[in-house]
Amino acid sequence: MFDTTLGWAWGRKHPLASVARILIYAVVLVVFCGPLLAIFTGAFDRSNDPSRMSLFPSNPTLVNFEVAGDQGLWRFFMNSLFITGGGLLLQVTVSVFAGYALARKRFRGQAFVLVAILATMMISDEVIAIPLSLVLNDLPLLGVSLRGSLLGMIVPLGAWGFSIFVISEFMKEIPAELEEAARVDGAGELRIFLQVILPLCRPALGVITIFGFNMVWDQYLLPLIVAETPDNYPIGVGLSMLRTNPEIGPGPLLAGALVAMLPSLIVYLAFQRTFLSGLVAGAVKG
Repeated sequence: MFDTTLGWAWGRKHPLASVARILIYAVVLVVFCGPLLAIFTGAFDRSNDPSRMSLFPSNPTLVNFEVAGDQGLWRFFMNSLFITGGGLLLQVTVSVFAGYALARKRFRGQAFVLVAILATMMISDEVIAIPLSLVLNDLPLLGVSLRGSLLGMIVPLGAWGFSIFVISEFMKEIPAELEEAARVDGAGELRIFLQVILPLCRPALGVITIFGFNMVWDQYLLPLIVAETPDNYPIGVGLSMLRTNPEIGPGPLLAGALVAMLPSLIVYLAFQRTFLSGLVAGAVKG
């Protein structure tokens, strides 16, 4: 039966049910795909009228990408790739080791550590902006400053409470018998971690990779704190700079938005299977 919000119940073959389904699908398609279509057509259209929308560019051109490139789009894009690659690698590495310690080991203060990690997820970036700026300006013990460098945008992203929590909860569900059997065979701690525990966590790794990539790629406040010149801006901050330039029309801005959107889409498609299997595994556990 086809139930509507008004309480009507129609059979699947009822003509009104078919019409209602088509209308609902059309509305959903417009809501979710409309902005993406506007970005695509605007990026390849020579027209500078932002109120005009069409399925295909009326005057196809690549001049919008050339104008955006002259304003530093490709430099911003390369900065984002470097920051995201380094930050994601560091984040996943820290998450798997921290998750392994929380899930498979027992030590004093373990509950406090887990609560502290979860508490970091409840603090907004604006709250820690000033303390983070002071720390990056003079790293404790080392006495060096990371301000004005891409490294200063990578180090603070090395630990994320969400990734640690996801990977630790997934590792808790791995049977202890596998670890005990590996110890009987003479495997050491590192070998058990790399060859027994970690391969079983591929679904969870897909989840934290996709979410971690989007989290690092979309950073906006951190680059503003660390960067001292526009040469170090990632693409998110670079696009906001293009937006405030009165000489830049909507075409180059949409071209930059399309470039900024593609890596996230590629990463999702690359890790789609492990991501979905990770969500399903998380849904059926317990």
